[in-house]
Amino acid sequence: MVDPALLAGFVAIVLGFVFIPGPATLLTMARSAGSGTRVGVATALGIAAGDVVHTVLAVVGISAIIAASAVLFQIIKYAGAAYLIFLGVRAILDGGSVVTPGKVMAIGEATAFRQAVIAEILNPKTALFFLAFLPQFVRPENGAVWLQLVVLGVVFVLLGLLSTMAFAVGAGGIGAFLRRHPLVVTWQSRIVGGVFCALGLRLAFQER
Repeated sequence: MVDPALLAGFVAIVLGFVFIPGPATLLTMARSAGSGTRVGVATALGIAAGDVVHTVLAVVGISAIIAASAVLFQIIKYAGAAYLIFLGVRAILDGGSVVTPGKVMAIGEATAFRQAVIAEILNPKTALFFLAFLPQFVRPENGAVWLQLVVLGVVFVLLGLLSTMAFAVGAGGIGAFLRRHPLVVTWQSRIVGGVFCALGLRLAFQER
């Protein structure tokens, strides 16, 4: 089992990390502000599900292959970037034409969840983060390494989910207020689309 002192340090570091707005947070806030708190929460859950996949990959060592293969890293990176840009362009083209003041943009919770899972899985930086960060808190003398990695991964996922859900609720409340103004409604989906495109471009230009 993970050493309690190491676990406490891990929790402290992760809390500081997950509450600093990053791509996952921005994605959640954009969805929540644009489509409501429930969709934002669904996005947060999708990101958490993607992180569970990365935890499993780190445990079984597949992430090590991504870290060792420059070609595979580039393929996954550009696939993730293209997917985010695709979502952004679609949102921009939709504009605000299908939304009326006081209502949310038409996207279902299941769709938001699925898109968040795909976007998070297709982020190779997350895979490398899990591969590089989790082992720092593993001690072979404390028992099965794979079990320690699982515990650390679950703790990270839960803390990350707590963070993204908090941002989702906050952004959802702000979005509900802003949607009462027709001008904001007109530009809201375009702004959300711009955020998605920016995240995609950011991922595309990231180095290993």
